[in-house]
Formats: sequence, C-alpha cells, structure tokens
Amino acid sequence: MANAQDFTALARFDAGRSGLHQTAEGLEMDLAFSQAVPYRVFTLEKPRRLVVDFREVDWGQASKSDLLRRPLSMVRDLRFGLYRPGWSRMVVDLAVPLVLDKAEMKTNPETGEATVHLRLVSASEARFSAQSGAPDDRKWGLLPPASRVPPVITRQNGDRPLVVVLDPGHGGIDPGAERDGLREADLVLAFARTLKESLLRGGNFEVLLTRQADVFVPLEERLSIARAAGADVFISLHADALAEGRARGATVYTLSETASDAASARLAESHDRSDLLAGVDLEGQDDLIANVLMDMARRETLPRSEALADDLVSALKDVLGKLHKRPHQFASFSVLKAPDIPSVLIELGFLSSSKDRENLISEEWRKKAAKGIVSALENWAREDASQASLLRK
Repeated sequence: MANAQDFTALARFDAGRSGLHQTAEGLEMDLAFSQAVPYRVFTLEKPRRLVVDFREVDWGQASKSDLLRRPLSMVRDLRFGLYRPGWSRMVVDLAVPLVLDKAEMKTNPETGEATVHLRLVSASEARFSAQSGAPDDRKWGLLPPASRVPPVITRQNGDRPLVVVLDPGHGGIDPGAERDGLREADLVLAFARTLKESLLRGGNFEVLLTRQADVFVPLEERLSIARAAGADVFISLHADALAEGRARGATVYTLSETASDAASARLAESHDRSDLLAGVDLEGQDDLIANVLMDMARRETLPRSEALADDLVSALKDVLGKLHKRPHQFASFSVLKAPDIPSVLIELGFLSSSKDRENLISEEWRKKAAKGIVSALENWAREDASQASLLRK
C-alpha cells in the first residue's frame, strides 16, 4: 500500500496501459498513472462491488470502455471519477463473489510512472461477506464533524429572505443518466446555477447549492447541508432516463411511500441505488431521529411540500407550455425524506427523450424554466407565510 504524500501535480490516468481481464482464478486489474498516488482497496456487499480510492487523479477523457474492452462475466459494470474534493474513486460491480488476493503499486524508477496491480480470486459468499466492509479511516475524504450545531428550522413567515437549497443530483463518480454524450450530473448543475442567479435577481431569497462542481455528495449529506443552512425549501433537480423512452416533459415529485406508477418507483430506486454503487450505505438513516417525532413533523411539512409542487406545476406550465402528462407525481425518494423541510424533486426532463435533451442544453429554455420556478416560490412563500400567521393566532 502506498504511503500518503504530497505531489506537485495530479497523477494522470493512462488508459492505454490499463485494463481488466479474467483468469482461471478470478480477476486482475492494472491501473496505470503518470506518477505514484496513494490508494486503498476494499469490497462491499449488497450489491457486491470492489472499491478503489485514490488521492485525486486526472482521469482525462478515459471511459469505462477503455478498461472493459470486452465483456467479462465476473463484472457487471464499472465507473470512476471524482468522489470528494481531493479524492477519486473507482467502483467495479461484481457479478460473483471475489476477494482481494494481492494489491501492489510498482513505480518505474526512471520515468516515475506507476501501476497499481490488483488480483482478486473466487470465493464463497460467506468468505466475501466476512472480508467486506469500508475501512474505518476518516482521512480518506470523509467530511469532518460539524463545527457548529445546525440551526433549529423555524417556519418562515415572510419577514426574512426565503432560504432555498438547490440540490443538483448525482455528480463525480455518479454521472446519472447518459445519452448522446450528455450527462445528467452536468445538465442539472448547469440548470441549478441558472436558477440560483434567477432567484438572487428576482426576489427575497438566500440560495445554497448542495454541490458547486462535479463531485459526489451522498444523499444523507445533501439533507444535512440543507438542515445546517436552515433551509425553508429543498429542491432536488434531476433529468433521468427511462428504458421505455416514451416519457417527456418536466415532472414534480413529492414524497409518498406509494409511487404514482411503476416508472416513478424505478426512478426512486435508481436514485437511491446510486449511493450504494458509489460505496455509501444508506441503512439506518432514520434511526438518528425517533420515528414518531419524524412522523409528527411530516404531518405539517408534507402538505406544504404538496402545495409547493402544485405552484411549481402551474408556473412551469405558464412559461413552458407542455409538461409531463402527469406533472405532479409521488415516490419514495430519499432526498425528500427530511421531516422538517418542505421538499420537492423536479425531473426537468428525460434524457431518453430527444426533445427534452434539446431543451436541457438550451440556455433559453433553462432561463424560462428558472423564471417559472422563481414565480412558484414567490407565490408559495406568500401563501405559506399567511398560513403560518393563521396558525400562530
């Protein structure tokens, strides 16, 4: 295992000297870099995957096809990218249980080039389970403990700016949906920036993004960011793809354990699964707060979320015209589960639709959609403050 050290520049990934191949015993992987880079390797369960972490590397234009040059029966999929600022990650989804047999990095003394060589061997499910789990090592890119106690979120009553947290979905190692060279993570970040500018220009708002760049942010951390900011509203932004390819138009989702339809259920599952595939375990989040207190908070928050969704649908129809045939839907998205913050998820469109792809890359369309969302938030804030006033009386 390499020792952590400082380098003058990022290690560059060399796809030409890298690759995966199967052997009679299991799987071997060679990852070549322009210089030595600290790394660590471990496996995780449910689903099975191999995780390789590095100090941040420059992946260049490399894609998974550079490594998976031919189908491998032991590998389901592979992804890599920026995991956190300063840290990179590669995840290999395993079709069969494999355990790490060898991990080494060799450095050429003349050129300084380095190659990480991994060998995995076939194993029983029991052995794979026994040897899997993330190392307990906070220096590998985990955020430090909060330096201050998050503020208690009090219901807005119109006497201060509305605090809006925008959550561009996916990012870093998790690009989201991909079609025709477009990545969901890039498109929704671009839209979030446009929307932030429109909000700051258009009204009495404070705006925070859960990510400012192409980085991976776990789902639970997105909610923690919103809570620490004292968010009045949380808006998650996505542009997914459906296998059937027929859906198009913007859709607004609010939380429900019962999905509107099978497509909504699949979208919620894929959004949450992205955390698991990136090596983050979502189990046990709700244990942090007693369920009864969460349910009590949701009784007040959920109707406010649904009112916001109705305002968003109305305003987006005004500025965009055509939306999804069922523009307000319901699903169990994890990012909508903050019990104390009115939350919605907006599917801006579907990358499986050519028309939606055209819209999402259009600056004019993004500005029109942002205008509609600003209008909806202004209207919702007025009505919500009025209801708060009535409740106090």
